[in-house]
Amino acid sequence: MDANYIWETPTEIDLEIAKRIKSIRKRKKITQKELSDRSNVSYGSLKKFEQTGDISLKSLTKIAIELGVINELKSLFSGIPYGSIEEVINER
Repeated sequence: MDANYIWETPTEIDLEIAKRIKSIRKRKKITQKELSDRSNVSYGSLKKFEQTGDISLKSLTKIAIELGVINELKSLFSGIPYGSIEEVINER
């Protein structure tokens, strides 16, 4: 069994990300409307994201830039360990 197996569904993971972004927004005392205007992401898209976790990668990137958390987004998949010697060879 893979030790990295995720038991959450994609929707649950998306909702958790949305929850974290909403928490950061609130901590910075930024309203949805303000974040929408500042990030150039439509208010409807931002509101839907916070409720459902559904958003385009482009819009998520814009929001992350505006909230000052872009480095966290950019670091996704950067520290993935190799699973086998084949992966090391294939990377070259």
